[in-house]
Amino acid sequence: MELIQELFLPCLWGMIACIGFGLVFNIQGAGILICGLGGALGWFVYLIAQRLLGGDILPAFLAAVCIAIYSELMARLRHCPVTGYLQVALLPLVPGAGIYNAMRYCVAGETDQFISTMLHTFGMAASLAVGAMLASTVLRTLLPRLSREKKKH
Repeated sequence: MELIQELFLPCLWGMIACIGFGLVFNIQGAGILICGLGGALGWFVYLIAQRLLGGDILPAFLAAVCIAIYSELMARLRHCPVTGYLQVALLPLVPGAGIYNAMRYCVAGETDQFISTMLHTFGMAASLAVGAMLASTVLRTLLPRLSREKKKH
């Protein structure tokens, strides 16, 4: 029961949130479910990595890498742009609470808390951006080479 509450339900909520954002981003048909599954996958990887490694910046990086790989593969299978899948699936990991809390500390005049929270939030955002960018770049470099190799044989 504990596993369901700690892993399955957060992934389900992430999936539902991504489906909602898929509608906002005007993603059509099965693409909405693909976005939802990408969000659930990312959240699952994040939670597992957090349990194994602790912290939250490295788990966010690993989740972004998994989401980027998943999005690249789904976009190639469906012949659709990858950005819709990638952006929507990354949304549950965006550090919105960190931004909110940093601004709350700033307005309250708690400078030390503000700086600490804001730097951590930047770290989270940077780990998501670098993870997605790194995985996409590597895949976009390797996949055309692999397909050329297949055609030769």
